[in-house]
Formats: sequence, structure tokens, C-alpha cells
Amino acid sequence: MSDVNGTIPGATPREGSLDAPTRRPIEWQEANFFDEAHLDSELRRVFDICHGCRRCFNLCDSFPKLFDLIDDSESGELDTVDSAEFKPVVDACTLCDMCFMTKCPYVPPHQFNLDFPHLMLRYRAVESKKDGVPWNEKQLIQTDRNGRLAGKMPGVANWASDRGNKLTRPMMEKVAGIHRDAELPKYVPTSKTFVVQAENCPPEINTDAPAHGREAVLYATCFVNYNKPDTGVFAQRILAKNGVSTTVLHPHCCGMPQLEQGMMDEVADFAKIVAKAFRPQVDAGRDIIALTPSCALMMKFEWPLIVPDDEDVAALSKATRDITEYIVDIAKNAGLAGGLSALPEPVALHLACHARAQNMGQKAAEMLRLIPESDLKVIERCSGHGGSWGVMEEYYETAIKVGRPVARQAKELGSRFVASECPLAADHILQGIERQLGDGEVAPARSYHPVELFAMSYGLAPEL
Repeated sequence: MSDVNGTIPGATPREGSLDAPTRRPIEWQEANFFDEAHLDSELRRVFDICHGCRRCFNLCDSFPKLFDLIDDSESGELDTVDSAEFKPVVDACTLCDMCFMTKCPYVPPHQFNLDFPHLMLRYRAVESKKDGVPWNEKQLIQTDRNGRLAGKMPGVANWASDRGNKLTRPMMEKVAGIHRDAELPKYVPTSKTFVVQAENCPPEINTDAPAHGREAVLYATCFVNYNKPDTGVFAQRILAKNGVSTTVLHPHCCGMPQLEQGMMDEVADFAKIVAKAFRPQVDAGRDIIALTPSCALMMKFEWPLIVPDDEDVAALSKATRDITEYIVDIAKNAGLAGGLSALPEPVALHLACHARAQNMGQKAAEMLRLIPESDLKVIERCSGHGGSWGVMEEYYETAIKVGRPVARQAKELGSRFVASECPLAADHILQGIERQLGDGEVAPARSYHPVELFAMSYGLAPEL
């Protein structure tokens, strides 16, 4: 528990820390969490520490905005900055957690108790409770509803959202605030969602595999279920090849889009719904696998901080693994089934921020290095997308700018295999590559999930 000034009482004063970051429960149900004066005091405490440090200057756009705000003030210090000018700093944060996980020397257990992303989340929660979430953004983040509706007429939905559509995209930009050039996810028919495909065409289990006997449940996630079911299909095939019996569940969205808007009540409700649905599977000793890094991050880390007293959430958190983490675990502890072969080209692999924030290591890279003669270029920087943030008219160009170094590195490799654990980041990187093309150069036709490439190596992805 921190004191009124946000610092940790009794902690030994020191400059910086070499300890592993420790997150504390988000006290969103405490009265002072939504107190604007208390929030402003904490913003000023943290911003002043950041001003004196500036290690995060080259991460997202929040820090350059903050430092410019202070440097351009009358005194060159925070004391002459009006609190009303803090909002652009908060709005630029994508909750990627990279400052907390990789840069900041003052995160807990350091006595300064600095958690910049969760402070930005608190600001948004106060804002959301006071003014509500804008109508257009609230519609955009209803991922389950949008997936069900679009699945009934995917041809129309995908035609309307295509960035080459000069009729609908300018209209969408004006009405919904979505930038006309931003790539938007495509939808599959209701009959082709991952949940439906898993029920109708379960893969045959390889009973001779070293890992045979394992049982796992795949959390479909909104994106894989409604937008990229191939990721789930190929993950199931890989696991079946390795003797793992799987079932698929999608009780509800994980709530990451709502978390980005500070909608704490909804996120807590979603966490309880999903955790309750998975509890019988956890109690039966089955492994739980999330197919999207942001969802895995929510289940493992964010939910237990938002509803710390919920036993179902705690049990699910301990049982959850990211898909690449799980495949690497099979390789290390049981051994993989044979059959992997070299890919025809090198791979530019972007490590998603929300995979890195899980503090599990470079599991996607470890997995792809299991492929014979693997030729891998690992890119460990933010893509700039930031979920729904990166498609909005106000932030799209900033998102492209932040992701420029990633796109440059991927382009330099010259391979058609550009991959990321985050499907939104992957397509955003391709858009960044398009911006850097010279005469006669062509961007890769599509992006890949690392699981798709692993399935390709196994010969399990004839569709690719």
C-alpha cells in the first residue's frame, strides 16, 4: 500500500532499482481513486520524476509531449504547467507497458512507486466516469457484438471498411473518427468463426507424440474468432500434431479495448464472466492457452490487479499461457513431434509489446528458432499501433511515426515473411513499409502470425 504521496512507506531510499518490476492492485474501488485533486497530485508527482529522468523519451509519444510541455513552460519546470494541459500526454499513451517493464528505474518495489501506464489508466477512468466514453469509440470497442453482426454480412462489412473504398472510408472518418487510410480487420462469416471450425473439423491427435496426454483449452479471443480464425486453426493443428487434445471456448471479450478507455466496471465484469466459464477446465487440470498477447496479458496480469479477491480470476491467471509460450514449453519439457522443415525465406519477427509485458521472454523467437535452418531477424520495438488508438484520425499518423523504425527494419530484410504475435501490429507494420517503398519496390502481400509460420514448417498449412 502506498501513502498519500504515492511513495512506499518504509522503503530504503536509493537511486534507481535493479529489482524486477512489481505491479500493485489497481485501487479503482477506493474513494480517492476518482478524486480529481488526488489524481492531479499524483500526476504531478510522477511527471516531475519523469522530467528529471527522461529515459523513456524514445518510446511512445506521451513522453515527448510531456517533456515539450515542461520545457516550453515559463519556468522550464512542472510548477508552471497548467493541469489542463496534461490530457494530450494521457491520450498519447497506448498502455503498451514498455516504460514500466523495460525503461523506468523507479517502478515498484522502488520507493517512488511509479507506474506510468496505470496512472494514465486512472486518468482515463476518472474521465470515463465523469464524461463517459465518446459514442463512436464505444461502438468501435464492442468487439464481440461487431464480430457477430459483421459475420452475418461479411462481404458488405469488408467492402465498407476496405481502405481503398473512396465512398465509405471518408464517411467513416467524418462520422466515426477512424482515419481513412488505417487498415481495419476483415471479418469472416458466422459459419467460419474459429469456435465453429473447431467444433466442425477437430484435428486428429497424434498419439505417438512425446507430449501426448496433455489437454488444453484455447481461449479463442475476439480477434481470432471473428477476424483471423486461421491463427486458431493452425494452433490447434500444431498442438494435435504434438499430441495435445484441445477444446475451444469464447465466453466473452477479455476487456482490453474497454481498459484502454478506463471503463473499469466493464473490465471487471468481463473478467468474472470469462474466469467463471473457464473454472471447471482449470479445476480439471487443463492448460489454458490465449491466442492473442493482449488477451493473455489481461488474463495473467491485469485481471488479478483489477479484481484481486476473485478466486476464479486468480485460478485462471495461474493456468494461462500464451500460445507461443506453450509450444516452447512442449519443446523443452516433452519434446516436439518430428516433421519441421526449413522455411523458404527469412522471417522479420516483431515482438509485440503485450507479449513482452508478460515477462516470459522472447517466446515467439524461441519457437521459430526450433525450425531447422531458421533465419530470423527479431525486432524488439513498439509497432506504434496501440489497439483502437492507432486507427483513429487524431492518432493514426503518430502511430505510423512511432512504428517507423520497426517498418524500416522489416523492409530491410526484403522477405515476404513479416510476422508479429499481435495481428493489428503486423498489418500496421505493413502500412509502415508501404510508406517507405522506393520506385519498383513492393510491400509484402500479407503479414503472418508466428504460429502460421510454424504450421507452415510442419506442412500443416497448405492454405498459406
